[in-house]
Amino acid sequence: MEKVPDFLERGENVDGLKIYHDKIKDLIDEIIEKEKGSIEKAANLMADAIERDELIHVIGPGGHSNMGAYEMFYRAGGLVPVNAILDPGTLISMGARRSTIIERTPGYGISVLKAFDVDGGVLIVVNAYGINSMCIDVALEGRRRGIPTIGVTSKEFSDRVPKDHPARHPSKKNLYEVVDVHVDNHMPYGDAIVKLEKINRNIGPVSTILNSFVLNLMTIRTIELLIERGVEPPVWVSSNVPGGDEMNKEYLRKYVGRIRLL
Repeated sequence: MEKVPDFLERGENVDGLKIYHDKIKDLIDEIIEKEKGSIEKAANLMADAIERDELIHVIGPGGHSNMGAYEMFYRAGGLVPVNAILDPGTLISMGARRSTIIERTPGYGISVLKAFDVDGGVLIVVNAYGINSMCIDVALEGRRRGIPTIGVTSKEFSDRVPKDHPARHPSKKNLYEVVDVHVDNHMPYGDAIVKLEKINRNIGPVSTILNSFVLNLMTIRTIELLIERGVEPPVWVSSNVPGGDEMNKEYLRKYVGRIRLL
C-alpha cells in the first residue's frame, strides 16, 4: 500500500472553507465601516467626469491587479464610459514572469497612458500592493496631467514592505501617498489568509475579491450621485438577456472610437 504523506497522516482539524469565508466577510465589513468617506470622494470625482462627458480611466498595473480594470469594463450593471487600460506588458496571459518584470520597470507606465489616450476625466489605479514602479508612475503622471487620481490599494501591505525591496518604485513611495483619493481595500499583509501550519504557508488570496468589491461600491455610489444630480447614468445591460444588445447600441455608437478597447 502506498504510504500516506506524514502531514496528511497526522491530519488537521482546520476548516479552511469556513476560515476563508469568515475572514473575507470580516474584511468586507471593515471596508463598509471604514471607507465610506473615501468612497464618497471617489464617486464624486467619477460622477463629475461623467457629467462633463469625460472618461473614467482605470488601470491595474501588474499581474492580477489587471482584473480590477476588467471588472469595471464593459460590465453588465457597470458604467459605460470606462476606458480600461489593459496593456499586454503586464497581462499574465502574455507571460507571468514578464508581467513582474514590466511592472517593476520605471517609466513604462507613462508610455502606456499615452498609448491609451489618457487625458481628462479621472484615473483609477488599482493595485492591492501599491509599491511597484508602474503603479506609482501612472499615478504621478496622471496628476502631472491634471487628472484627478483614485488609488485602490492596501495601506497595511505597502507600509510593511521594506523600503529596499526590489518590487518598490525608485522613490520608495506607496500608491496611497501619491493619489488624490485613497480607498483602502484592507487586504492584509501577504494577501493569502488561510494558515495551514503543516505546509508552512498561507493559502486563499483575497486581493481580487476586495479590489472588485471596492470598485463596485464606487460604481454604485457614482450612479446614485448621477441620479441625485438629475443625470441619466450610462449603464451597460447584459448582452445575454433579451433586448440587451438593442439597449447597448446607443452606447456603442457614442463610445466606439473614444474608448480604445471597445
